[in-house]
Amino acid sequence: MGLIGEILLLPFAPVRGSFWAIQQVVNEAERQYYDPATVRAELGRLEERLEAGEIDEAEFDRQEDELLDRLEIAMTRSTGSNNGTTR
Repeated sequence: MGLIGEILLLPFAPVRGSFWAIQQVVNEAERQYYDPATVRAELGRLEERLEAGEIDEAEFDRQEDELLDRLEIAMTRSTGSNNGTTR
């Protein structure tokens, strides 16, 4: 975009800056949510809760499936980023 375009969009700079900040927060939240180390730690805590009797086998299976899905997505994302592809 040229200089004239930037001048015309100048009144929207605070909105554009806010959008950028929100996007950075979302990106960081996704990075943490799909971090394989985080998912593995959650799987460990889930197993501890099962062994302590805090949850039953059905709830364990349901939550374990969700965590394994996240882990699979995380591994796919990391493989995709290593190949130069985007999400």
